[in-house]
Amino acid sequence: MPKLSESKYIPLATFFKQSTQRELSLTYDEIEAIIGQVLPNAAYLSSSWWKKTKPPALHFFAWTDHGYSVKSVNLGKSVLFHNVVHEKDERLLDENNKQDILIIREAELEDARSFISLQESIFSETDFMLYGKSDIQMTVQAVRKEMNFWKNSTNSILLLAIMNGQFAGYVLFTGGPAPRALHRATVVIGVKQMFSKKGIASSLMLHGEKWAKEVGISKLELTVIKENLNAQKLYEKLGFENEGTRKNALIINEEFVDEFFMGKLI
Repeated sequence: MPKLSESKYIPLATFFKQSTQRELSLTYDEIEAIIGQVLPNAAYLSSSWWKKTKPPALHFFAWTDHGYSVKSVNLGKSVLFHNVVHEKDERLLDENNKQDILIIREAELEDARSFISLQESIFSETDFMLYGKSDIQMTVQAVRKEMNFWKNSTNSILLLAIMNGQFAGYVLFTGGPAPRALHRATVVIGVKQMFSKKGIASSLMLHGEKWAKEVGISKLELTVIKENLNAQKLYEKLGFENEGTRKNALIINEEFVDEFFMGKLI
């Protein structure tokens, strides 16, 4: 990524860096999901914004640095990118062999509405989260307030997983509020079912752990429902250990369920 490029487009540059497609179409919604911000008005009003390749504009570095140019623009809807460097690369010629492109980034305030939708989808798909379908009513204003707190906190962060321009999952690290607990963080993670078994949960946890080390957190903690064997296997693979059981921790489908406490020293 060139040093002159705007920081807001770094996730988009990462996306194009991973792409092996000769031609790639992205909707405006997908691009905004990747960067976590609304595109400027000029991107909606004029195709010339997309086709600029000279300073003082800087956004185009996100794709041109990785061999792509803009082939066509459907204003307000989608942009078709074409790879101009690897025309003869065999991996780019097979359009049916499209790989998944995963972006992990910190949540922005503009993500509030999408984060609400993501959580609602996850809560409705599984009985293994703290909240079930329709258990809580989230407003954009309230979520933005929480996001602002996390962004301004030294030991909390919300990371989003964007796969192929779609919101796929999240992980929230919440640091201890008391001085004696600043070294530990509680972890909550969720991934939509349509994106399961794609390594998203592992990627989220690894990115989060890297951040935790950088800010001085030395212990990660989480809880997992006793019956959620897949999650337990994942956490154990990532180095978490069972530290105890909380009996009758939750009531799900009118039955008591136990939770395991799991922790990891980093």
